[in-house]
Amino acid sequence: MQLDRRLFLISAPLALAGCATTQSPRIGRVLPPSMDPQYLSMYGAITDEPFPVPAVDLSQIDPQFLRQEVAYSTRYQPGTIVVDPGARFAYLVLPNGRALRYGVGVGKEEGYNFRGEGVIARKAVWPRWTPTPTMIAREPERYGPYAGGMAGGADNPLGPRALYLYKDGQDTLYRLHGTTEPSTIGTQVSSGCVRFINQDIIDLYRRAPVGTRVVVLPTRAPAIS
Repeated sequence: MQLDRRLFLISAPLALAGCATTQSPRIGRVLPPSMDPQYLSMYGAITDEPFPVPAVDLSQIDPQFLRQEVAYSTRYQPGTIVVDPGARFAYLVLPNGRALRYGVGVGKEEGYNFRGEGVIARKAVWPRWTPTPTMIAREPERYGPYAGGMAGGADNPLGPRALYLYKDGQDTLYRLHGTTEPSTIGTQVSSGCVRFINQDIIDLYRRAPVGTRVVVLPTRAPAIS
């Protein structure tokens, strides 16, 4: 996919209805992302939150996984979130064949990922995190101590925002959320949730109201650019 150099209205929300490396494509930019003023601003520290959101070390992230507006042909209506686990991208569909694309981390095994369609039925700021019974059974030493949950905060693995995915009125236990490990974006790493850079999930949270349709595509091999 040919990337558009323009960054999409970084700070302005768009009114829309509605939980482990690939080769970097060429991006027509004079400066590398680690020095690009637009990206430095986009991924800078956020100081007006209840807990600190540190600046992102862009040298640790493949540039293709940084937020950008791209051409995107799809049958889904504007306002839909489309997650492509194989490519490690999430798209917020825009009008006129465009989308706002975010790099994401996905399930470390194919069977961990949600597949199909759901809706965002709940949103949370600095959400509480509780590992699922499956996670605790699989790795009791790691997750058992948190069976009672962890309050929101800088060390919480959900980061500053979470969007809760429901299907047929039931919580799927899958979330779109932030991360304490931004260097894992673009990899298969999670227990099935879709993780975003913290600055990106804050951005998506503003743009995606409760009721937003979410489509998670079947897993496929990442494309080689």
